[in-house]
Amino acid sequence: MNIFQQLFKSLYSPKDIASTRFQGIGKTILYVFLLTLVSVIPTVSYVSSAINNGIETAAHTVDKELPDFSIENGELSADQEEPIYIEDADFTIIFDSTGEVSETDLEGYQNAFALLQNEFVLIAGGTLDTYDYSTLTDLTITKDSILEVIHSVDGLLAVIIPVLALTIYIFSSGIKFIEITILALFGLFIKNVTSRNLPYRQLWRLSAYSVTLPTIFFTIMEAFQTNVPNGFLINWFVSIIMLYLTVREIPQKAKK
Repeated sequence: MNIFQQLFKSLYSPKDIASTRFQGIGKTILYVFLLTLVSVIPTVSYVSSAINNGIETAAHTVDKELPDFSIENGELSADQEEPIYIEDADFTIIFDSTGEVSETDLEGYQNAFALLQNEFVLIAGGTLDTYDYSTLTDLTITKDSILEVIHSVDGLLAVIIPVLALTIYIFSSGIKFIEITILALFGLFIKNVTSRNLPYRQLWRLSAYSVTLPTIFFTIMEAFQTNVPNGFLINWFVSIIMLYLTVREIPQKAKK
């Protein structure tokens, strides 16, 4: 049975999972990497799309919706009479060289970026961070220079996105191996309760295939951007049940 057949049958067949306890550890590790690869596809896709859209939106906003400006000697200068608010569904950009908007006026925003008279403010998840222009000593920033930076980043996306995708994959693989290792520890209790003669190395192999069903389920939910309440508990509950049913498929150790 090849690795893709194992992936499919591990979704529903504890009996087929039980048969993997004798296979080489290398194939099991390869399976974990494959399973992780499948699970990160929606995340990588959405992150890549968000970065591309973010760069395009930033370039359009700076070029078309903001006046010519410069940041020099710790102060934002522009030809405007009132603050500019550019609001999207989840993000707001505020531009104010008049001094009317202060840091306290931004406390109600969840996600925003503000260029104020003497500082720029970044708000992410309701957390507000401020940075004074005075820290930009001997540096002049203009609208054109910001556009150049945005276009430079856009040109590097062919490198940035694969590196980011690889980072997500490596991190997710590490988490998956830890999850399997912990599940195999639960397996030690299960094999004692069910009177099965299974060393830890075999339990680890069985655990690697037992996490298939919840992993694929949450991958599908992620693809549809559907939030699953108590997902952490559901993931572990289904994994433990699958491992329990798998262990039950293994013949009991002979009684003396």
